[in-house]
Amino acid sequence: MTGTVERGRRLPVPVRWGELRTWAAAVDPGHTRLHLASVATAAMLLAAVAASVLRALTGQPVTIVLFAVVLAMVSNLAVNENDLRRRRVTTALMVLPAAASATVSALLATNRVAADVVFVLVMMVAVAVRRYGPRGVALGMAAFMPFFFVQFLHAGPGELPFLLAGAVIGIGSTFLLRCLVFTRRSEAVLDALFRAFEARLHALLLTAVEAVETTAGEPDLDPLVRAQARLNETALLVTDRLDDTDPDSTTAADIDTDTVAGPVAGLRQWIIDSELAAERVAMSVRRSVEHHDPIPDDDRAELAEGLRALAAATAVGTPGAIAARLYDGARSAVAGIVDRPAGVGPAAREQRIGFAVVRLADAMQTTVEQARLRIAEHHDTDRETAGGDPAPEPVPEQVEPPAGRDRFGGLALHTRQAVQVGVATSLAIVVGELISPARWYWAVIAAFVVFAGTASRGDVLSRGWARAVGTAGGVVAGMLLALLVGGNVAASLALLFVCVFLALYLVRISQAMMAFWITAVLALLYGVIGQFSVQTLVLRVEETVVGGALGMLAAYLILPTRSRTAFAEALDDALTAVDVSLRTSVDAALGRPGAGDPLEKARAVHTAVATVRTRAVPLQHPVARRPLRRGVHHTVRVVGAVDHYTRQLAAQAATASVPGWAATLEPAAERVRADLDGLRRILDDGWGPADRREHPSGAGPADYGVGSAEELLDAAEADAASRTAAGAGTERTRRLAAARLLRRIDQLAVGLARELCGQTWSEPAPAGRGAGHADGSGAAAAG
Repeated sequence: MTGTVERGRRLPVPVRWGELRTWAAAVDPGHTRLHLASVATAAMLLAAVAASVLRALTGQPVTIVLFAVVLAMVSNLAVNENDLRRRRVTTALMVLPAAASATVSALLATNRVAADVVFVLVMMVAVAVRRYGPRGVALGMAAFMPFFFVQFLHAGPGELPFLLAGAVIGIGSTFLLRCLVFTRRSEAVLDALFRAFEARLHALLLTAVEAVETTAGEPDLDPLVRAQARLNETALLVTDRLDDTDPDSTTAADIDTDTVAGPVAGLRQWIIDSELAAERVAMSVRRSVEHHDPIPDDDRAELAEGLRALAAATAVGTPGAIAARLYDGARSAVAGIVDRPAGVGPAAREQRIGFAVVRLADAMQTTVEQARLRIAEHHDTDRETAGGDPAPEPVPEQVEPPAGRDRFGGLALHTRQAVQVGVATSLAIVVGELISPARWYWAVIAAFVVFAGTASRGDVLSRGWARAVGTAGGVVAGMLLALLVGGNVAASLALLFVCVFLALYLVRISQAMMAFWITAVLALLYGVIGQFSVQTLVLRVEETVVGGALGMLAAYLILPTRSRTAFAEALDDALTAVDVSLRTSVDAALGRPGAGDPLEKARAVHTAVATVRTRAVPLQHPVARRPLRRGVHHTVRVVGAVDHYTRQLAAQAATASVPGWAATLEPAAERVRADLDGLRRILDDGWGPADRREHPSGAGPADYGVGSAEELLDAAEADAASRTAAGAGTERTRRLAAARLLRRIDQLAVGLARELCGQTWSEPAPAGRGAGHADGSGAAAAG
């Protein structure tokens, strides 16, 4: 088939070049990390040049240059506002806490004890204000770094005017380059993100081909699971960007069913439809492999051919005409399998793969056309977005706990961490000075940053360990680089900025790599100023390990947040978001005014489930007990399946309006929501603090109000099947899809609730058969 290559054959140069382009698009969706690292490095260079000019005019020491460069780096890393206007405001506001912090630090230069006390208070405040979102994080870092750096430089009141000038130069360089000069237009960002979406889909399909073609031994499904997760993340980035570029975007409370049909909402619908179709491919392949289905060789070859054609069509740079032929080829390849009478068991699972291939071909062909059209429509607009940075994590809609307390009765997360940081950094100052009076600050920084982006003591442990490993590796790399340049200043400076670029590029991927490259930067910097020594780099490792260890110790002993508790909170948030999404989807399906955007609520579910997966990582670490890891893995898998069906239901509801269905649909939906609420309370009891249990151990699902919605869903499905209004085929299919998706969500919720309460249960097969589809996915695919 055109555009496909048999396994084992050497790829021709054009195909290898196409695969390289596809890989490049996927590795950095939207080129966000590349843009951030490039602009940040350029801002640091600009700050260095401007501060050097000021230094030459005033005769000040080189410290003013270092101060400006550091603030240029911090102001790039700390500001994560995705909207350009908000980014400009946040970046400009950073000057105020930076100037105030530098002033206080300089005035306390002669009183070391008072300076240390105030430094600890500044760090505690910097952590506490993170509760106010991305702007709070940025302003907290703007207060922390100048105070520390003034102390590090031993600057006094006499140098204060020049330090303030350095702060303005550093933050001003970032504002100029990142907020004015190198902003990216919305259509460029959308185009790059959509290419990344295609590239992630391409990778998933190649992995699916490998799983289908493997006949000897047990295929490794982990790559397929990872490819599916990456595709989901990229789809979320695309829909986030669509929201930012929508000129008519409103708050969720202001959206009604008439507004969701706009051009941006329409493209969002197509992106979600393609993502769900790709998930269907992955899930169908996984189920067939897990059941060890004996697929006939001819059928296996046809399925692989269809998947390969889809992979070739989604490779970055494939011309539209060729892609169209490849999509047709994918449909033709599996036509013999799809057109058979409905099978059972292995035959049915084989057909599901074929149906998934057809559905993905249909969805992607429409999505590509609409995406190109919408991007072209944005081309002539003057709207700009700050597409260079990843968007801050969307926060799912949830009920906030009482101020200052979490849902399990303890202090709020950032309040806890502020106290922990105060204890950890106080100890780090003391112990760091005992190790080295001249380099104590490395221990303090390690104790402070180990709490960034964490939610539990397990997260702190993982982050501290990563920094220690990265620093140790950076020491080795730094020594090798120092030997390589051999004291050549020009080569050292060039390598220094290369290492800075790599540190900034990798900071959002790995703390270990960030620590690795920053340590290499320090080695080169000490070489430039003539202070390089192996002892200094070894001392950095010692101080970093001590600071990280003190941070971990504080996280475990001072107001600890257990990993189980953090996991329980994430599960609570996710199921609450599912409840909100189901309510919105049902209201939209019934045509109620002011129902809201079902796709927006479903996206909040997806974000909340992503947090569940993140919070589960410490509990799935190899050091955890095997039954614990297995239980966490199963719970995450079921919640992920609920997320999948919830988003499918939202996609159906976004285009439906069946007011007459309320009599049977609404009671069924209320029962499903009650079962989800019962599951949420069971999970809270199982993973949350033991002294906060609602019911004692041994309680059954009925004690939490969990009961099957099967009879109510049967009535709703029968009602949907009996309606023969105008356009009966499509409307009937959509109604059946909605009822069967609700059934699937209820089956998962009730089943997991029974398992957690000690009752036996096995995951059911997908409910029902849709019109013309052997797997029942036909109804779910409609719309």
